[in-house]
Amino acid sequence: MEMLLYIASAVCAYLIAGINPAIEFSKRVYHRDIRSCGSGNPGFTNFKRTFGNKWAWWVLLLDLSKAAIVTAVFAWLFGLYLDSYQFGAAYTGFFALLGHAYPVWYKFKGGKGFLVYMSVIWFIDWRAGLVALGIMLVLLAITRYMSLSTVTAMLSCPITLAVRNAPASVILLCTVSVLYIAFRHKENFKRLIKGAESKFSMTTSKSADSREQAV
Repeated sequence: MEMLLYIASAVCAYLIAGINPAIEFSKRVYHRDIRSCGSGNPGFTNFKRTFGNKWAWWVLLLDLSKAAIVTAVFAWLFGLYLDSYQFGAAYTGFFALLGHAYPVWYKFKGGKGFLVYMSVIWFIDWRAGLVALGIMLVLLAITRYMSLSTVTAMLSCPITLAVRNAPASVILLCTVSVLYIAFRHKENFKRLIKGAESKFSMTTSKSADSREQAV
């Protein structure tokens, strides 16, 4: 039973999180592939800048929801059968992140994973989620750099978990996940150093400048 749960969690998280609303909406609504537009990243920010606000918030909601649903289900199952809810959330979330980044549905070319893991962290420990959200909102308000705000927010998660005395296996999985998200943003950091990173706007619709992409 234990092995079956591990396998089911990994496979379901990978496949479900691999379904990318930015790619689906761009193809079905606008008859274009978001991966060939703007920054090329199939996420909320690039979608919003390329196509405007109309469908962008659905992309945001669905990216958050897909990981939240699969993580909630398997965290509950891990807690029920293995008495390890928190580990189940971290384990499932890791494979959800991989599915979003390397989806079999789209030739293994996916997004950077911030929204996926932002929803996951709330199931690992809601206090870590609250701290991460607070950091992201404050930094975004001050700098308007989505990449800097989101990566800094994610890097706070394993620290909060350590302070909360979470199991070492949970902290390790979270650390690997957030470092991977940071790695996926390496091009953003290069542009930040050069002063070429674009700033985020809640109200901006379409823009020719789609260089920044964080989620």
